[in-house]
Amino acid sequence: MINDNEVIDTLDELETFLRLVEAGGLGLNNVSGVALATNNANGRPFVAVLDDNQQLLLGRWVTPYVFENGKDMVRYGTKKPH
Repeated sequence: MINDNEVIDTLDELETFLRLVEAGGLGLNNVSGVALATNNANGRPFVAVLDDNQQLLLGRWVTPYVFENGKDMVRYGTKKPH
């Protein structure tokens, strides 16, 4: 579920969010993956943090630009040293 109106609108913001997830900085348990997805109701894109059962733990809205251009970062990680 996405409870806030925060929108990730740059690739740098997406990278920061992914690093927080990877480092455990958001206090989430059983994180097994991250994916870009769209809301079924309205087609709005978001980044999803998923648990071991592929259930949504946390989501953040992203702009269409980040959705299209952040796919490799979500697929392969942030590559830069932490």
